[in-house]
Amino acid sequence: MADKKETRRGLGRGLSALMSDVDMRPAPESDEAAPKTPDRLVPIEKLAPNKDQPRRSFTPEQLQELSDSIRAKGILQPIIVRPAPGGEGQFEIVAGERRWRAAQMAQLHEVPVLVRDLDDQEMLEIAIIENIQRADLNAIEEAAGYRQLMYRFGHTQEKIAEALGKSRSHIANLLRLLNLPEPVQEHVRAGDLSAGHARTLVTARDPERMAEEIIRKKLSVRQAEALLRAETQPPQRKTPAASFVMEKDADTKALEGDLSAALGMKVTVSHKPGAESGTLSISYGSFEELDSLCMILSAAR
Repeated sequence: MADKKETRRGLGRGLSALMSDVDMRPAPESDEAAPKTPDRLVPIEKLAPNKDQPRRSFTPEQLQELSDSIRAKGILQPIIVRPAPGGEGQFEIVAGERRWRAAQMAQLHEVPVLVRDLDDQEMLEIAIIENIQRADLNAIEEAAGYRQLMYRFGHTQEKIAEALGKSRSHIANLLRLLNLPEPVQEHVRAGDLSAGHARTLVTARDPERMAEEIIRKKLSVRQAEALLRAETQPPQRKTPAASFVMEKDADTKALEGDLSAALGMKVTVSHKPGAESGTLSISYGSFEELDSLCMILSAAR
């Protein structure tokens, strides 16, 4: 049992130790020492992408923007690699495939790298962490990364939050988005719905229909929340008397008091607005009072 648990948890050195290698936050322009120092410069053709890279799509526009930045300033954060199995002088990219692709577009001949001795499981874990740290990641992709860290490697929400500098509630809320129907998740991936919209849809009775309405009407998150409240809260039913309740005048109140005293029961008189008709209600507290009321009404005929 212990061996199985250790296999699921994977890394003996822990998530925080890997985080020290994959801090992808941009360094301040004034702090030249902030980027990590590369181990070496490697010819760009000696690198090969990770075949298990969790993220497969690389937007051409974003690659071009990164390429322009690399052409002007170089690669500020080295690419993390490991020695390629069975390849002398060859390396496999662990984290930084997008920078490698952009460097090719910028026609760089060499790229800075950090060489790490990692097994397949550690390599995949770092790739997931790098994706999570990217600023352009959408909420569904980020949530999927957290789920992989939890279910493939046994990390808890608390450990992930501590290592990534996130709150536990942030991670828990994003994980809930993976319960949404696939069409709704696709709207989030496409940028048609924000993470705030998606969180609203988690408790919706029909999230797909509501998502389409939000997109069609271009509703804000607040408007989407109001729409959800309107759908989940049952409408208040009006009683016949409630439809014409109005402030009673002194004569009506006096009449109610006189009738209540005469009958020994509570009497309520209500008038319809703008009309002479209305209702008279008599409340009894027991069958004996009801019998007495019937006798009074019979004697008055």
